[in-house]
Amino acid sequence: MQAKTALITGGARRIGAAITHALHAAGMDVIIHCHRSVAEAEALAANLNRARAGSARVLNQDLRPASGPEKLVEQCHALDVLINNASTFYPTPLAEATAAQWDELLDTNLRAPFFLAQAAAPLLRRRQGCIVNLTDIHAQRPLRDHAIYSISKAALDMLTKALAKELAPEVRVNGIAPGAAMWPEQMDADLRQRIESHTMLKRAGTPEDVAAAVRFLVCDAPYVTGQILAVDGGRTLYS
Repeated sequence: MQAKTALITGGARRIGAAITHALHAAGMDVIIHCHRSVAEAEALAANLNRARAGSARVLNQDLRPASGPEKLVEQCHALDVLINNASTFYPTPLAEATAAQWDELLDTNLRAPFFLAQAAAPLLRRRQGCIVNLTDIHAQRPLRDHAIYSISKAALDMLTKALAKELAPEVRVNGIAPGAAMWPEQMDADLRQRIESHTMLKRAGTPEDVAAAVRFLVCDAPYVTGQILAVDGGRTLYS
């Protein structure tokens, strides 16, 4: 993976940071995209550059404006891998959901990945690159009180498959659907335990589990495209 470059959106924190670490450890240079998490992104880049000089940099860009995705990609002079990880998650109970919430969730979780892929396509085609979209198991099994979020991730599943057709044969496009691999920052302990009990492995996953799956699709799966890989400890098997 030496001389390869990966752009990880939302790459400064949580699962995004784990993916950044994993691809950097595989020998890639990393571009850490952030919006609000500038301090965390700069600290992560500094740490990675201490390990390998000049191997990490930070790009700060809001992806919600129409011009945001193109502006971000314009700053990437070479690109082999696009990881669409940046996401927005919060409840939208049906009786209380608003048009503004619809726009925010769809803009971040669906529109931005589409137009990032559009802008990055020439670079990725030139380098025989790949895209990995971070979807969610709730794309297939909607989460109560999170209808808009679930809809946005279901559409991202379809976008993954559509892009795999649109960008073939030069560019592979796959998705990762995490389950209980990173909890919301405020979550009831009893609910966490109940969710863990509904997995086949009877435990939560980790951001590193998700990052390992991303690394597999990027580095070790040259004949895989158009697929969504669940990293959920078997939770989707629970009836």
